[in-house]
Amino acid sequence: MRRLAALCVAAATLGGCALKGDVRRVERQLGEYREETARADSARAVMLARLLDELAGLQMQSSRILDTLTSQRQTMVAMRGSFRGELTQVQRQLVTIQELTGQSQSVISQLRNEIARRETIPIAARQLPGRRDERGARAGAGAGQSSTDPGPEEMFTIGRRELERGAPQAARVAFRRLLELYPQHGRAADALYWIGESFRADDPDSAAATFEQVVERFPGSDRAPLALYKIGLDAERRGDLAAARLYFQRVVAGYPRSDEADLARAKLQNL
Repeated sequence: MRRLAALCVAAATLGGCALKGDVRRVERQLGEYREETARADSARAVMLARLLDELAGLQMQSSRILDTLTSQRQTMVAMRGSFRGELTQVQRQLVTIQELTGQSQSVISQLRNEIARRETIPIAARQLPGRRDERGARAGAGAGQSSTDPGPEEMFTIGRRELERGAPQAARVAFRRLLELYPQHGRAADALYWIGESFRADDPDSAAATFEQVVERFPGSDRAPLALYKIGLDAERRGDLAAARLYFQRVVAGYPRSDEADLARAKLQNL
């Protein structure tokens, strides 16, 4: 601006006596000044635009970082809530266990002894002292009978107890031993039926085959209609309605006066 003012003063001083060459020189200098000023303004504008772009990029980056931190915070809060819920559940389970065990070391010791006894069931079933039936003789005992085998009622009790404790394999050992030594005993049909029940949760095919054996070997027992009905229930549960209907019909036709027949009729109406 000072340079422009000086040129203007010089031009005013010379007045009308200035030569044309001087005027052109002044005009050229003014044009150069304007071009220089325009270039400077353009450079400043470019720099300012660059700074604005960088600032916008920093703002976007800051926004992304803030979003990430917010998401991580929410995740941590959720995880904390989940851990807190799991911890509460574990604490409740511990309280339940303490209540079941009575917070007593003697009870824990008894449980350990029972677990050890269950692990040796096959041996115990052969070592328990023998027991006579109500007639004082081992009716229907097989060739494999030993004087150290328990009686049929005790074998049946062992099998039922093991089932209730969640040990189906040990239960099947006792039931099969009963069937081997006392095939005609009054508990034989029950033992075979409960072998089938022990398979239902994990091996439904074996359960159905065993229930069929109950009907075949003990058709006159109370377990026969129940075995057929259970096969029908399992077939219905897996979606085989045709097979379920067939077994329910067998219950009604073969055992019309049984309690299972009434249940089977209701099932047939629903199917």
